[in-house]
Amino acid sequence: MRIKRGVNAIKKRRKIMKQAKGYFGSKSKLYRVARQAVMKSGNYAYVGRKLKKREFRQLWIARINAASRMNELTYSTLMHGLKLNDITLNRKVLADMAVNDPKSFTILCEKAKEKLAK
Repeated sequence: MRIKRGVNAIKKRRKIMKQAKGYFGSKSKLYRVARQAVMKSGNYAYVGRKLKKREFRQLWIARINAASRMNELTYSTLMHGLKLNDITLNRKVLADMAVNDPKSFTILCEKAKEKLAK
C-alpha cells in the first residue's frame, strides 16, 4: 500500500500562504513567489530585531546628551560622574527621566558635577 503525502504538502503550503497574507500582488497569491517573500521578510525581521536594540540605545544617548548639556555637562562626563557616585541607572531610565522628570535629572547632574569637582 502506498503512502500519499498530499495532506502534509497542502499544510505546508497553507502555512506559507497564511504568513504571506497581506503581501502585494502575486506575493500573496502564488506559492513559489510567496515562499520567497516569506523567507526574505523573515530575514529582514531577524535583522530588524537586532537593529532595534541599537537604534533605541542611540535614541536614549541622544536624549541624555541633550538634557545633560542643558545642565552644563556632556554625555560622557555625566556618565563618568554617575559612575563615580555609584549611581547605576541604565540609559533607558535616564532618558525617560530627562524627558519626563527634568527636576530629578537636574539633581543627578548636580551630584555628578560635585563628584567630578573633587
